[in-house]
Amino acid sequence: MTAPVDPTGTEAWATLTELQHDFQPDLRGWFAADPQRAATYTFTAGDLFVDLSKNFLNPQIKQALIALAEQVGLTDRIEQMFSGQHINVTEDRAVLHTALRAPEDGTLEVDGQDVVGEVHEVLRRVYEFADKVRGGTWTGVTGKRIETVVNIGIGGSDLGPVMAYEALLPYKQDGLTARFISNIDPTDAYTKTHDLDPETTLFIVSSKTFGTLETLTNARLSRSWLLDGLIASGAISGDEDSRKEAVAKHFVAVSTALDKVADFGIDPANAFGFWDWVGGRYSVDSAIGTSLAVAIGPDNFADFLAGFHKIDEHFRTTPLEQNVPALMGLLNVWYNNFFGAETHAVLPYAQYLHRFPAYLQQLTMESNGKGVRYDGSPVTTSTGEVFWGEPGTNGQHAFYQLIHQGTRLIPCDFITVANPSHPLQDGDVDVHELFLANFFAQTRALAFGKTADQVRAEGTPESIVPARVFTGNRPTSSIMAPALTPAVLGQLVALYEHITFTEGTVWGIDSFDQWGVELGKQLALEVAPAVGGDADALANQDSSTQSLIDYYRSQRRRA
Repeated sequence: MTAPVDPTGTEAWATLTELQHDFQPDLRGWFAADPQRAATYTFTAGDLFVDLSKNFLNPQIKQALIALAEQVGLTDRIEQMFSGQHINVTEDRAVLHTALRAPEDGTLEVDGQDVVGEVHEVLRRVYEFADKVRGGTWTGVTGKRIETVVNIGIGGSDLGPVMAYEALLPYKQDGLTARFISNIDPTDAYTKTHDLDPETTLFIVSSKTFGTLETLTNARLSRSWLLDGLIASGAISGDEDSRKEAVAKHFVAVSTALDKVADFGIDPANAFGFWDWVGGRYSVDSAIGTSLAVAIGPDNFADFLAGFHKIDEHFRTTPLEQNVPALMGLLNVWYNNFFGAETHAVLPYAQYLHRFPAYLQQLTMESNGKGVRYDGSPVTTSTGEVFWGEPGTNGQHAFYQLIHQGTRLIPCDFITVANPSHPLQDGDVDVHELFLANFFAQTRALAFGKTADQVRAEGTPESIVPARVFTGNRPTSSIMAPALTPAVLGQLVALYEHITFTEGTVWGIDSFDQWGVELGKQLALEVAPAVGGDADALANQDSSTQSLIDYYRSQRRRA
Protein backbone atom coordinates (compact mmCIF):
# COMPACT_ATOMS: atom_id res chain seq x y z
CA MET A 1 0.00 0.00 0.00
CA THR A 2 1.49 3.32 -1.07
CA ALA A 3 1.71 6.19 1.41
CA PRO A 4 -1.26 8.57 1.42
CA VAL A 5 -0.96 11.79 -0.51
CA ASP A 6 -0.77 14.87 1.69
CA PRO A 7 -3.85 16.79 0.50
CA THR A 8 -2.44 20.11 1.68
CA GLY A 9 0.49 19.69 -0.70
CA THR A 10 -1.60 19.24 -3.82
CA GLU A 11 -2.16 21.86 -6.47
CA ALA A 12 -5.92 21.51 -5.96
CA TRP A 13 -5.62 22.35 -2.26
CA ALA A 14 -3.72 25.52 -3.12
CA THR A 15 -6.42 26.42 -5.64
CA LEU A 16 -9.18 25.85 -3.08
CA THR A 17 -7.30 27.92 -0.52
CA GLU A 18 -7.10 30.79 -2.99
CA LEU A 19 -10.77 30.43 -3.95
CA GLN A 20 -11.85 30.48 -0.32
CA HIS A 21 -9.67 33.48 0.55
CA ASP A 22 -11.73 35.88 -1.55
CA PHE A 23 -14.95 33.90 -1.38
CA GLN A 24 -18.19 35.70 -0.65
CA PRO A 25 -21.19 33.37 -0.75
CA ASP A 26 -24.20 34.88 -2.50
CA LEU A 27 -26.78 32.17 -3.06
CA ARG A 28 -29.50 34.74 -3.69
CA GLY A 29 -27.42 36.41 -6.40
CA TRP A 30 -26.21 33.17 -7.94
CA PHE A 31 -29.74 31.85 -8.40
CA ALA A 32 -30.93 35.19 -9.81
CA ALA A 33 -28.07 35.27 -12.31
CA ASP A 34 -28.35 31.64 -13.41
CA PRO A 35 -31.83 30.18 -14.01
CA GLN A 36 -30.18 26.81 -14.70
CA ARG A 37 -28.29 26.63 -11.41
CA ALA A 38 -30.61 24.04 -9.86
CA ALA A 39 -30.45 21.85 -12.96
CA THR A 40 -26.66 22.16 -13.10
CA TYR A 41 -26.14 20.96 -9.55
CA THR A 42 -28.92 18.38 -9.25
CA PHE A 43 -28.01 14.72 -9.71
CA THR A 44 -29.54 11.28 -9.45
CA ALA A 45 -28.09 8.18 -7.84
CA GLY A 46 -30.34 5.16 -7.97
CA ASP A 47 -33.73 6.37 -6.77
CA LEU A 48 -32.24 9.37 -4.97
CA PHE A 49 -32.80 12.87 -6.34
CA VAL A 50 -30.04 15.05 -4.91
CA ASP A 51 -30.03 18.85 -5.16
CA LEU A 52 -26.64 20.37 -4.29
CA SER A 53 -27.43 23.78 -5.76
CA LYS A 54 -27.80 25.49 -2.38
CA ASN A 55 -24.16 24.79 -1.54
CA PHE A 56 -21.08 26.97 -1.85
CA LEU A 57 -20.50 25.75 -5.38
CA ASN A 58 -19.56 27.34 -8.68
CA PRO A 59 -17.79 25.86 -11.68
CA GLN A 60 -14.33 26.78 -10.37
CA ILE A 61 -14.96 25.28 -6.94
CA LYS A 62 -16.45 22.10 -8.35
CA GLN A 63 -13.50 21.72 -10.73
CA ALA A 64 -11.01 22.24 -7.90
CA LEU A 65 -12.77 19.73 -5.63
CA ILE A 66 -12.76 17.11 -8.38
CA ALA A 67 -9.09 17.85 -9.02
CA LEU A 68 -8.43 17.30 -5.32
CA ALA A 69 -10.14 13.91 -5.52
CA GLU A 70 -8.03 13.00 -8.52
CA GLN A 71 -4.80 14.17 -6.95
CA VAL A 72 -5.31 12.14 -3.75
CA GLY A 73 -6.19 9.07 -5.84
CA LEU A 74 -9.88 8.65 -4.97
CA THR A 75 -10.71 6.60 -8.07
CA ASP A 76 -7.84 4.19 -7.42
CA ARG A 77 -8.77 3.95 -3.77
CA ILE A 78 -12.37 3.08 -4.71
CA GLU A 79 -11.15 0.26 -6.91
CA GLN A 80 -8.82 -1.00 -4.19
CA MET A 81 -11.75 -1.24 -1.79
CA PHE A 82 -14.10 -2.98 -4.21
CA SER A 83 -11.44 -5.46 -5.33
CA GLY A 84 -10.58 -6.57 -1.80
CA GLN A 85 -7.15 -5.05 -1.28
CA HIS A 86 -6.18 -4.69 2.37
CA ILE A 87 -6.88 -0.99 2.69
CA ASN A 88 -7.61 -1.39 6.41
CA VAL A 89 -3.89 -1.34 7.04
CA THR A 90 -3.76 -1.23 10.85
CA GLU A 91 -5.68 -4.52 10.97
CA ASP A 92 -4.31 -5.84 7.65
CA ARG A 93 -7.79 -6.51 6.31
CA ALA A 94 -9.80 -6.06 3.18
CA VAL A 95 -12.81 -3.74 3.38
CA LEU A 96 -15.67 -5.52 1.68
CA HIS A 97 -19.00 -4.41 3.08
CA THR A 98 -19.86 -3.85 -0.58
CA ALA A 99 -19.61 -7.63 -1.12
CA LEU A 100 -22.42 -8.15 1.38
CA ARG A 101 -24.90 -6.82 -1.16
CA ALA A 102 -23.32 -8.14 -4.36
CA PRO A 103 -25.70 -10.16 -6.57
CA GLU A 104 -25.54 -13.90 -6.22
CA ASP A 105 -24.15 -14.33 -9.73
CA GLY A 106 -21.21 -12.04 -8.95
CA THR A 107 -17.70 -13.25 -8.28
CA LEU A 108 -14.96 -11.88 -6.07
CA GLU A 109 -12.04 -13.92 -4.76
CA VAL A 110 -10.13 -12.41 -1.85
CA ASP A 111 -7.31 -14.15 -0.01
CA GLY A 112 -8.23 -17.37 -1.79
CA GLN A 113 -11.89 -17.30 -0.78
CA ASP A 114 -15.00 -16.92 -2.92
CA VAL A 115 -16.40 -13.96 -1.01
CA VAL A 116 -19.70 -13.62 -2.86
CA GLY A 117 -20.45 -17.31 -2.57
CA GLU A 118 -19.81 -17.27 1.17
CA VAL A 119 -22.02 -14.21 1.61
CA HIS A 120 -24.94 -15.81 -0.15
CA GLU A 121 -24.55 -19.07 1.75
CA VAL A 122 -24.95 -17.13 5.02
CA LEU A 123 -27.86 -15.17 3.54
CA ARG A 124 -29.54 -18.43 2.56
CA ARG A 125 -29.31 -19.67 6.16
CA VAL A 126 -30.54 -16.33 7.57
CA TYR A 127 -33.50 -16.36 5.17
CA GLU A 128 -34.38 -19.96 6.05
CA PHE A 129 -34.32 -19.06 9.73
CA ALA A 130 -36.39 -15.93 9.15
CA ASP A 131 -39.00 -17.92 7.25
CA LYS A 132 -39.23 -20.45 10.09
CA VAL A 133 -39.82 -17.76 12.70
CA ARG A 134 -42.26 -15.84 10.53
CA GLY A 135 -44.12 -18.98 9.53
CA GLY A 136 -44.37 -20.35 13.05
CA THR A 137 -42.34 -23.50 12.48
CA TRP A 138 -39.64 -22.21 14.80
CA THR A 139 -41.33 -22.12 18.17
CA GLY A 140 -40.33 -21.60 21.75
CA VAL A 141 -39.74 -24.49 24.12
CA THR A 142 -43.47 -24.81 24.88
CA GLY A 143 -44.49 -24.85 21.22
CA LYS A 144 -45.82 -21.28 21.09
CA ARG A 145 -45.06 -19.02 18.13
CA ILE A 146 -42.37 -16.39 18.53
CA GLU A 147 -43.93 -12.95 18.89
CA THR A 148 -40.93 -10.82 19.92
CA VAL A 149 -37.36 -10.95 18.65
CA VAL A 150 -34.85 -9.22 20.93
CA ASN A 151 -31.52 -8.29 19.36
CA ILE A 152 -28.66 -8.03 21.86
CA GLY A 153 -25.65 -6.12 20.55
CA ILE A 154 -23.84 -2.83 20.80
CA GLY A 155 -22.34 -0.32 18.38
CA GLY A 156 -22.79 -1.50 14.83
CA SER A 157 -24.51 -4.66 16.09
CA ASP A 158 -27.28 -2.46 17.46
CA LEU A 159 -27.37 0.94 15.77
CA GLY A 160 -27.79 -0.43 12.26
CA PRO A 161 -30.50 -3.00 13.00
CA VAL A 162 -32.55 -0.69 15.23
CA MET A 163 -32.31 2.20 12.76
CA ALA A 164 -33.40 0.00 9.85
CA TYR A 165 -36.16 -1.68 11.86
CA GLU A 166 -37.61 1.66 12.88
CA ALA A 167 -37.31 2.99 9.32
CA LEU A 168 -39.09 -0.02 7.84
CA LEU A 169 -41.85 -0.55 10.41
CA PRO A 170 -44.54 -0.50 7.69
CA TYR A 171 -42.94 -3.65 6.27
CA LYS A 172 -42.95 -5.54 9.58
CA GLN A 173 -45.03 -8.72 9.81
CA ASP A 174 -48.15 -8.32 11.91
CA GLY A 175 -47.90 -10.07 15.24
CA LEU A 176 -44.11 -9.97 15.25
CA THR A 177 -42.09 -7.18 16.83
CA ALA A 178 -38.42 -6.55 17.55
CA ARG A 179 -36.67 -4.95 20.48
CA PHE A 180 -33.04 -4.04 20.94
CA ILE A 181 -30.82 -4.22 24.02
CA SER A 182 -27.43 -2.53 23.86
CA ASN A 183 -26.58 -0.45 26.91
CA ILE A 184 -24.93 -2.21 29.85
CA ASP A 185 -27.05 -0.04 32.12
CA PRO A 186 -29.34 -2.74 33.60
CA THR A 187 -32.28 -0.45 32.93
CA ASP A 188 -31.98 -1.28 29.23
CA ALA A 189 -32.27 -5.04 29.68
CA TYR A 190 -35.07 -4.62 32.21
CA THR A 191 -37.24 -2.27 30.19
CA LYS A 192 -36.87 -4.35 27.02
CA THR A 193 -37.85 -7.65 28.68
CA HIS A 194 -39.96 -7.13 31.81
CA ASP A 195 -43.32 -7.05 29.99
CA LEU A 196 -42.58 -9.86 27.53
CA ASP A 197 -43.71 -13.48 27.66
CA PRO A 198 -40.66 -15.78 27.87
CA GLU A 199 -42.56 -18.47 25.97
CA THR A 200 -42.85 -16.25 22.88
CA THR A 201 -39.53 -14.38 23.01
CA LEU A 202 -36.45 -15.13 20.91
CA PHE A 203 -33.05 -13.55 21.53
CA ILE A 204 -30.41 -12.90 18.88
CA VAL A 205 -26.98 -12.36 20.45
CA SER A 206 -24.87 -10.37 17.99
CA SER A 207 -21.14 -10.39 18.73
CA LYS A 208 -18.47 -11.38 16.23
CA THR A 209 -16.09 -12.64 18.93
CA PHE A 210 -18.82 -13.53 21.42
CA GLY A 211 -16.71 -11.69 23.95
CA THR A 212 -18.02 -8.12 23.92
CA LEU A 213 -18.47 -7.16 27.58
CA GLU A 214 -21.78 -5.31 27.18
CA THR A 215 -23.33 -7.83 24.83
CA LEU A 216 -22.40 -10.91 26.85
CA THR A 217 -23.51 -9.28 30.10
CA ASN A 218 -26.90 -8.48 28.58
CA ALA A 219 -27.09 -11.96 27.07
CA ARG A 220 -26.58 -13.53 30.49
CA LEU A 221 -29.16 -11.21 32.04
CA SER A 222 -31.61 -12.17 29.30
CA ARG A 223 -30.90 -15.88 29.75
CA SER A 224 -31.59 -15.57 33.47
CA TRP A 225 -34.80 -13.65 32.78
CA LEU A 226 -35.92 -16.32 30.33
CA LEU A 227 -35.18 -19.32 32.55
CA ASP A 228 -36.54 -17.71 35.71
CA GLY A 229 -39.74 -16.82 33.92
CA LEU A 230 -40.20 -20.25 32.35
CA ILE A 231 -39.54 -22.03 35.64
CA ALA A 232 -41.80 -19.70 37.64
CA SER A 233 -44.71 -20.28 35.25
CA GLY A 234 -44.18 -24.04 35.25
CA ALA A 235 -43.38 -24.04 31.54
CA ILE A 236 -40.19 -26.01 32.22
CA SER A 237 -39.14 -28.08 35.22
CA GLY A 238 -35.87 -26.31 35.85
CA ASP A 239 -33.59 -29.33 35.63
CA GLU A 240 -30.42 -29.02 33.57
CA ASP A 241 -31.83 -30.69 30.46
CA SER A 242 -34.93 -28.49 30.37
CA ARG A 243 -32.83 -25.37 30.86
CA LYS A 244 -30.54 -26.36 27.99
CA GLU A 245 -33.50 -27.05 25.73
CA ALA A 246 -35.04 -23.69 26.58
CA VAL A 247 -31.86 -21.77 25.79
CA ALA A 248 -31.45 -23.66 22.53
CA LYS A 249 -35.00 -22.77 21.44
CA HIS A 250 -34.93 -19.14 22.56
CA PHE A 251 -31.40 -18.01 21.65
CA VAL A 252 -29.51 -17.82 18.37
CA ALA A 253 -26.24 -16.05 17.66
CA VAL A 254 -24.57 -13.90 15.06
CA SER A 255 -20.95 -14.79 15.67
CA THR A 256 -17.97 -16.69 14.32
CA ALA A 257 -16.79 -17.92 17.75
CA LEU A 258 -18.72 -21.18 17.66
CA ASP A 259 -17.00 -22.63 20.73
CA LYS A 260 -18.11 -19.68 22.88
CA VAL A 261 -21.57 -19.83 21.34
CA ALA A 262 -21.84 -23.47 22.38
CA ASP A 263 -20.55 -22.75 25.87
CA PHE A 264 -23.37 -20.24 26.28
CA GLY A 265 -25.90 -22.90 25.38
CA ILE A 266 -26.68 -21.91 21.80
CA ASP A 267 -26.57 -24.63 19.17
CA PRO A 268 -23.72 -23.68 16.78
CA ALA A 269 -26.03 -24.73 13.96
CA ASN A 270 -28.06 -21.65 14.90
CA ALA A 271 -25.13 -19.26 14.66
CA PHE A 272 -24.78 -17.03 11.62
CA GLY A 273 -21.28 -15.86 10.80
CA PHE A 274 -19.66 -12.90 9.15
CA TRP A 275 -16.11 -11.94 8.33
CA ASP A 276 -13.23 -9.84 9.61
CA TRP A 277 -13.54 -7.64 6.53
CA VAL A 278 -16.92 -6.41 7.81
CA GLY A 279 -16.59 -3.53 10.25
CA GLY A 280 -19.36 -3.29 12.83
CA ARG A 281 -20.65 0.05 11.57
CA TYR A 282 -20.83 -1.38 8.05
CA SER A 283 -22.57 -4.62 9.04
CA VAL A 284 -26.33 -4.02 9.03
CA ASP A 285 -26.52 -5.72 5.63
CA SER A 286 -24.73 -8.83 6.95
CA ALA A 287 -26.06 -11.46 9.35
CA ILE A 288 -26.07 -8.65 11.93
CA GLY A 289 -29.32 -7.71 10.21
CA THR A 290 -30.93 -11.06 11.10
CA SER A 291 -33.46 -9.39 13.41
CA LEU A 292 -34.42 -7.09 10.53
CA ALA A 293 -34.69 -10.00 8.10
CA VAL A 294 -37.03 -11.76 10.52
CA ALA A 295 -39.17 -8.65 11.00
CA ILE A 296 -39.55 -7.56 7.36
CA GLY A 297 -38.99 -10.88 5.61
CA PRO A 298 -36.35 -12.18 3.19
CA ASP A 299 -37.86 -10.56 0.09
CA ASN A 300 -37.79 -7.10 1.63
CA PHE A 301 -34.31 -7.69 3.06
CA ALA A 302 -33.15 -8.66 -0.43
CA ASP A 303 -34.57 -5.36 -1.73
CA PHE A 304 -32.68 -3.59 1.06
CA LEU A 305 -29.44 -5.17 -0.16
CA ALA A 306 -30.25 -4.34 -3.78
CA GLY A 307 -30.57 -0.69 -2.79
CA PHE A 308 -27.07 -0.73 -1.31
CA HIS A 309 -25.71 -2.34 -4.46
CA LYS A 310 -27.30 0.26 -6.70
CA ILE A 311 -25.36 3.05 -4.96
CA ASP A 312 -22.22 0.91 -4.85
CA GLU A 313 -22.33 0.65 -8.63
CA HIS A 314 -23.00 4.37 -8.96
CA PHE A 315 -20.01 5.18 -6.74
CA ARG A 316 -17.73 2.74 -8.51
CA THR A 317 -18.60 3.58 -12.11
CA THR A 318 -19.89 7.15 -12.30
CA PRO A 319 -17.42 9.89 -13.31
CA LEU A 320 -16.56 12.20 -10.43
CA GLU A 321 -18.40 15.09 -12.07
CA GLN A 322 -21.73 13.30 -11.51
CA ASN A 323 -20.75 10.98 -8.67
CA VAL A 324 -23.11 11.91 -5.84
CA PRO A 325 -21.30 10.34 -2.85
CA ALA A 326 -17.97 11.70 -4.08
CA LEU A 327 -19.35 15.21 -4.60
CA MET A 328 -21.05 15.25 -1.20
CA GLY A 329 -17.92 14.01 0.51
CA LEU A 330 -15.84 16.65 -1.24
CA LEU A 331 -18.30 19.34 -0.18
CA ASN A 332 -17.88 18.18 3.41
CA VAL A 333 -14.11 18.56 3.04
CA TRP A 334 -14.66 22.02 1.56
CA TYR A 335 -16.69 23.15 4.57
CA ASN A 336 -14.60 21.35 7.18
CA ASN A 337 -11.13 22.30 6.02
CA PHE A 338 -11.68 25.65 4.34
CA PHE A 339 -14.54 27.20 6.32
CA GLY A 340 -13.90 25.65 9.73
CA ALA A 341 -17.28 23.91 9.93
CA GLU A 342 -17.10 21.49 12.84
CA THR A 343 -20.55 19.93 12.73
CA HIS A 344 -22.93 18.59 10.10
CA ALA A 345 -26.69 18.30 10.60
CA VAL A 346 -28.73 15.51 9.02
CA LEU A 347 -32.41 16.40 9.09
CA PRO A 348 -34.79 13.69 7.88
CA TYR A 349 -38.28 14.89 7.09
CA ALA A 350 -39.56 11.34 7.53
CA GLN A 351 -40.45 10.24 11.05
CA TYR A 352 -39.48 6.64 10.39
CA LEU A 353 -35.90 7.87 9.87
CA HIS A 354 -35.74 9.27 13.40
CA ARG A 355 -32.77 6.99 14.26
CA PHE A 356 -30.87 7.74 11.06
CA PRO A 357 -28.79 10.64 12.47
CA ALA A 358 -27.76 8.48 15.45
CA TYR A 359 -26.75 5.73 13.05
CA LEU A 360 -24.66 8.19 11.05
CA GLN A 361 -22.90 9.37 14.19
CA GLN A 362 -21.14 6.03 14.47
CA LEU A 363 -20.64 5.58 10.73
CA THR A 364 -18.97 8.95 10.26
CA MET A 365 -17.29 9.74 13.57
CA GLU A 366 -15.94 6.27 14.31
CA SER A 367 -14.67 6.09 10.75
CA ASN A 368 -13.05 9.50 10.38
CA GLY A 369 -12.30 10.57 13.95
CA LYS A 370 -8.58 9.97 13.45
CA GLY A 371 -5.44 11.98 14.16
CA VAL A 372 -3.01 9.88 12.15
CA ARG A 373 -2.96 8.81 8.54
CA TYR A 374 -2.93 5.19 7.48
CA ASP A 375 0.87 5.15 7.31
CA GLY A 376 1.07 6.29 10.95
CA SER A 377 2.07 9.87 10.19
CA PRO A 378 0.11 12.78 11.71
CA VAL A 379 -2.78 14.18 9.69
CA THR A 380 -2.02 17.48 8.01
CA THR A 381 -5.42 19.08 8.46
CA SER A 382 -8.57 18.72 10.56
CA THR A 383 -10.55 15.51 10.08
CA GLY A 384 -14.10 14.42 10.74
CA GLU A 385 -17.24 16.31 11.65
CA VAL A 386 -19.69 16.00 14.49
CA PHE A 387 -22.79 14.53 12.86
CA TRP A 388 -26.11 15.16 14.56
CA GLY A 389 -29.75 15.79 13.83
CA GLU A 390 -33.41 15.14 14.55
CA PRO A 391 -36.45 14.68 12.34
CA GLY A 392 -38.24 17.73 10.98
CA THR A 393 -40.38 19.46 11.99
CA ASN A 394 -39.35 18.72 15.58
CA GLY A 395 -35.93 20.24 15.03
CA GLN A 396 -37.47 23.47 13.73
CA HIS A 397 -38.77 24.12 17.22
CA ALA A 398 -35.49 23.20 18.89
CA PHE A 399 -32.14 23.96 17.26
CA TYR A 400 -32.88 25.53 13.88
CA GLN A 401 -32.43 28.94 15.49
CA LEU A 402 -28.70 28.24 15.73
CA ILE A 403 -28.52 27.11 12.11
CA HIS A 404 -30.43 30.12 10.78
CA GLN A 405 -29.04 32.99 12.83
CA GLY A 406 -26.11 31.65 14.84
CA THR A 407 -22.48 32.48 14.26
CA ARG A 408 -21.44 28.97 13.27
CA LEU A 409 -21.52 27.52 9.77
CA ILE A 410 -23.49 24.27 9.93
CA PRO A 411 -23.96 22.49 6.60
CA CYS A 412 -27.22 20.52 6.56
CA ASP A 413 -28.58 17.54 4.66
CA PHE A 414 -32.38 17.51 4.31
CA ILE A 415 -33.91 14.12 3.49
CA THR A 416 -37.50 13.32 2.56
CA VAL A 417 -39.78 11.19 0.39
CA ALA A 418 -42.59 12.13 -1.99
CA ASN A 419 -45.02 9.46 -0.80
CA PRO A 420 -45.70 9.03 2.92
CA SER A 421 -46.17 5.65 4.55
CA HIS A 422 -49.44 6.85 6.09
CA PRO A 423 -51.17 9.61 4.06
CA LEU A 424 -53.60 11.53 6.25
CA GLN A 425 -55.96 14.47 5.72
CA ASP A 426 -56.71 17.30 8.14
CA GLY A 427 -60.00 18.38 6.63
CA ASP A 428 -59.07 19.52 3.14
CA VAL A 429 -55.35 19.65 3.93
CA ASP A 430 -53.01 16.90 2.80
CA VAL A 431 -50.81 16.71 5.91
CA HIS A 432 -47.82 15.29 4.03
CA GLU A 433 -47.91 18.25 1.67
CA LEU A 434 -48.00 20.59 4.66
CA PHE A 435 -45.04 18.69 6.06
CA LEU A 436 -43.10 18.97 2.80
CA ALA A 437 -43.88 22.66 2.59
CA ASN A 438 -41.72 22.97 5.70
CA PHE A 439 -38.97 20.88 4.06
CA PHE A 440 -38.89 23.13 1.00
CA ALA A 441 -39.25 26.33 3.01
CA GLN A 442 -36.39 25.59 5.37
CA THR A 443 -33.76 25.07 2.66
CA ARG A 444 -35.04 28.18 0.88
CA ALA A 445 -34.85 30.25 4.07
CA LEU A 446 -31.38 28.99 4.90
CA ALA A 447 -30.14 29.77 1.40
CA PHE A 448 -31.73 33.16 0.77
CA GLY A 449 -32.56 34.53 4.20
CA LYS A 450 -34.42 37.81 4.69
CA THR A 451 -32.85 41.22 4.27
CA ALA A 452 -33.29 44.23 6.54
CA ASP A 453 -35.31 45.98 3.82
CA GLN A 454 -37.67 42.99 3.61
CA VAL A 455 -38.10 43.04 7.38
CA ARG A 456 -38.81 46.80 7.34
CA ALA A 457 -41.36 46.34 4.56
CA GLU A 458 -43.33 44.12 6.92
CA GLY A 459 -43.77 47.09 9.25
CA THR A 460 -41.26 45.91 11.83
CA PRO A 461 -40.07 48.58 14.29
CA GLU A 462 -36.53 49.68 13.49
CA SER A 463 -35.26 48.71 16.92
CA ILE A 464 -35.89 45.02 16.31
CA VAL A 465 -35.09 44.84 12.59
CA PRO A 466 -31.60 43.39 13.24
CA ALA A 467 -33.06 40.57 15.33
CA ARG A 468 -35.35 39.57 12.48
CA VAL A 469 -32.77 39.62 9.68
CA PHE A 470 -31.71 36.26 8.28
CA THR A 471 -28.35 36.42 6.53
CA GLY A 472 -28.97 33.34 4.40
CA ASN A 473 -26.01 31.69 2.69
CA ARG A 474 -26.37 28.68 4.97
CA PRO A 475 -25.48 25.67 2.79
CA THR A 476 -27.85 22.73 2.43
CA SER A 477 -28.18 19.58 0.36
CA SER A 478 -31.61 18.12 -0.39
CA ILE A 479 -32.12 14.38 -0.88
CA MET A 480 -35.48 13.09 -2.06
CA ALA A 481 -36.83 9.68 -3.02
CA PRO A 482 -40.22 8.36 -4.16
CA ALA A 483 -40.93 6.55 -0.87
CA LEU A 484 -39.13 5.06 2.12
CA THR A 485 -38.87 1.49 0.86
CA PRO A 486 -36.28 -1.12 1.85
CA ALA A 487 -34.40 -0.37 -1.37
CA VAL A 488 -34.37 3.38 -0.75
CA LEU A 489 -33.16 2.89 2.82
CA GLY A 490 -30.31 0.75 1.51
CA GLN A 491 -29.44 3.50 -0.95
CA LEU A 492 -29.38 6.14 1.78
CA VAL A 493 -27.07 4.08 3.98
CA ALA A 494 -24.71 3.28 1.12
CA LEU A 495 -24.69 6.95 0.10
CA TYR A 496 -23.32 7.98 3.49
CA GLU A 497 -20.90 5.05 3.63
CA HIS A 498 -19.29 6.31 0.44
CA ILE A 499 -19.43 9.97 1.50
CA THR A 500 -17.46 8.91 4.57
CA PHE A 501 -15.00 6.95 2.44
CA THR A 502 -14.44 9.92 0.14
CA GLU A 503 -13.58 12.20 3.06
CA GLY A 504 -11.25 9.61 4.58
CA THR A 505 -9.46 9.22 1.28
CA VAL A 506 -8.83 12.97 1.02
CA TRP A 507 -7.50 13.07 4.57
CA GLY A 508 -5.37 9.95 4.02
CA ILE A 509 -6.77 8.12 7.04
CA ASP A 510 -7.88 4.54 7.63
CA SER A 511 -11.66 4.92 7.87
CA PHE A 512 -12.13 1.27 8.83
CA ASP A 513 -10.35 0.76 12.14
CA GLN A 514 -11.56 2.09 15.49
CA TRP A 515 -8.76 1.87 18.01
CA GLY A 516 -10.19 4.89 19.79
CA VAL A 517 -12.88 2.75 21.42
CA GLU A 518 -10.39 0.38 23.05
CA LEU A 519 -8.76 2.36 25.86
CA GLY A 520 -11.93 3.12 27.77
CA LYS A 521 -13.01 -0.53 27.60
CA GLN A 522 -9.62 -1.69 28.89
CA LEU A 523 -9.65 0.77 31.77
CA ALA A 524 -13.20 -0.22 32.71
CA LEU A 525 -11.96 -3.75 33.39
CA GLU A 526 -9.18 -2.34 35.56
CA VAL A 527 -11.53 -0.04 37.47
CA ALA A 528 -14.27 -2.64 38.03
CA PRO A 529 -12.64 -4.27 41.10
CA ALA A 530 -12.31 -0.85 42.75
CA VAL A 531 -15.99 -0.18 42.14
CA GLY A 532 -16.76 -3.53 43.72
CA GLY A 533 -14.87 -2.66 46.92
CA ASP A 534 -11.29 -3.86 46.34
CA ALA A 535 -9.24 -1.45 48.46
CA ASP A 536 -5.96 -2.17 46.66
CA ALA A 537 -7.55 -1.57 43.27
CA LEU A 538 -9.07 1.66 44.57
CA ALA A 539 -5.68 2.83 45.82
CA ASN A 540 -4.29 2.45 42.28
CA GLN A 541 -6.75 4.97 40.85
CA ASP A 542 -6.16 8.69 40.46
CA SER A 543 -7.61 10.94 43.15
CA SER A 544 -10.58 12.04 41.06
CA THR A 545 -11.58 8.48 40.25
CA GLN A 546 -11.11 7.50 43.91
CA SER A 547 -13.38 10.32 45.02
CA LEU A 548 -16.08 9.42 42.52
CA ILE A 549 -15.99 5.75 43.49
CA ASP A 550 -16.11 6.62 47.19
CA TYR A 551 -19.19 8.74 46.58
CA TYR A 552 -20.85 5.98 44.60
CA ARG A 553 -20.19 3.38 47.29
CA SER A 554 -21.46 5.66 50.03
CA GLN A 555 -24.73 6.25 48.17
CA ARG A 556 -25.42 2.83 46.70
CA ARG A 557 -28.41 1.07 48.23
CA ARG A 558 -28.58 -2.67 47.74
CA ALA A 559 -31.60 -4.91 48.10
